[in-house]
Amino acid sequence: MSAPTKFAVTWDYRCPFARNGHEHLLDGLAAGAPWEITFIPFFLNQGMGTDGRNTWDDPSHQADLLALAAAIAVRDRFSDHFLDVHRTFFAARHAEGADLRDRDVVATLLTRAGVDAHAVLAEVDAGWPAEVIRTEHERCVAELEVFGVPTFVVDDDAVFARLMTRPDGDGDMARVTIDRVLSLIGEHPELNEFKHTRVGR
Repeated sequence: MSAPTKFAVTWDYRCPFARNGHEHLLDGLAAGAPWEITFIPFFLNQGMGTDGRNTWDDPSHQADLLALAAAIAVRDRFSDHFLDVHRTFFAARHAEGADLRDRDVVATLLTRAGVDAHAVLAEVDAGWPAEVIRTEHERCVAELEVFGVPTFVVDDDAVFARLMTRPDGDGDMARVTIDRVLSLIGEHPELNEFKHTRVGR
């Protein structure tokens, strides 16, 4: 049985494991993987540990939505630039320690990725990207009980997968890694949790 090629994956730029997983996706796509990926935003502030509190409308949480909202604006209005922006945001957050809550920082990163920062931020200011994030996040939680990132979704199966390595530009390795995750989802539903007690270095 071959690995599925059509699937969805959640992300929030603040999670290092989301970075690992999404770099595998990006490098695999760059190497020609035939994947049809739906990228789904997931707001970690409204994830585990909120005890039912609503962070969506809380002013103290709005800055944490900025990068996700900018990415959604690019995904839905400037889609040709999405993968470049996606990679740039992850790298900036985890390799450079960039503050993705800072509007000027986000604007600089958008420009670096080759997209019109002013146009993207105008879409963010219009408010609809934040609504899209909330709708897609809440749908994942309600329908699939998603709790974090990165979660891979194949049909009606959602699996949180924490990858410990990054592909570092190796497209073949990235493709094999992701196909392995996808195959496990489809071929081994009995494997609910598989976690090493120690992380090798």
